[in-house]
Amino acid sequence: MPTYLFTDRLPADFSAQRLRADVLAGLTAPAKSLPPTWLYDKVGSELFEEITRLPEYYPTRAEREILRRHAGDVVRLAGCDTLVELGSGSSLKTHLLLDALVAGRRAGRAGAGPAPALGYVALDVSEDALREACERVSFRYPDLRVHAVRADFTDRLGIVPGAGRRLVAFLGSTIGNLPPEQRRAFLARLCAAMRPGEHLLLGADLVKSPDVLVPAYDDAAGVTAAFDLNLLDVLNRALDGDFDRADFVHRAVWVPQQEWIEMRLEARRPLVATLAGLGLRVHFARGEHLRTEISAKFRRRLLAAELTGAGFTPVAWWTDEARRFSLSLWGT
Repeated sequence: MPTYLFTDRLPADFSAQRLRADVLAGLTAPAKSLPPTWLYDKVGSELFEEITRLPEYYPTRAEREILRRHAGDVVRLAGCDTLVELGSGSSLKTHLLLDALVAGRRAGRAGAGPAPALGYVALDVSEDALREACERVSFRYPDLRVHAVRADFTDRLGIVPGAGRRLVAFLGSTIGNLPPEQRRAFLARLCAAMRPGEHLLLGADLVKSPDVLVPAYDDAAGVTAAFDLNLLDVLNRALDGDFDRADFVHRAVWVPQQEWIEMRLEARRPLVATLAGLGLRVHFARGEHLRTEISAKFRRRLLAAELTGAGFTPVAWWTDEARRFSLSLWGT
């Protein structure tokens, strides 16, 4: 039977209170928006897994390509005993890193004395996602110390556990979902929470033609549209709302000034939606947008400036063969 340690760092009503605060702030603002966190309920997470298999959606394939080629290099350069993953989700890509961690230990410890136990720590706000991911990891790697931590990785980073030398992985270009000022603050807090000699492995999508970017967020099969529209069901269910999905259409827009993609829900007609759980009525004009996600794309020089500004030191940089996506390793 797979075993792992589970620690809950959040109050039982954390998600409910955070959603209420985000909706009150975001749906009463002149330019309506919500954080992408709320796209990932159970249905949304399943739809996103489907998105990662679509021909238009290159980031997951590109990141896996880099990990298949360079996971061993990452582990060797980091010299780590414990992998810490922020926003672990399904942790499937993490298996490539864990394979390299275990293989590196076997190769490096032949004939040597005892070494610290290898460990994996997963952080996520979703208990269900955490438990599923850690059950898979503990089953596949029975000798690994596995620790699931329900926590908000954008806050209280000083509580991140893990013995030995840690490699912190922040994959999937999730860093691009944070607006620039939040991104810089997050990176500075993360660097301050890490010990000297530890490393950060960062996945970041790269700037490329909108002809490639836009279809990745607005696929021909309509899966991303269903993923985006599912947010309305989340609001209806959690806040006793009456949003009608038929009143909105999904849009993916490249914003060249910011070099990011915005996912938006556009109102097809003038409407008023009620969220009885908040006592809130939300007015939309025809054509008005609710922004549901930003996904920033990066240039190497500018990304390096942000990381060094936060206190990190560059160690290595890798891309897939088509140079669509990057993995970079940073020291503290």
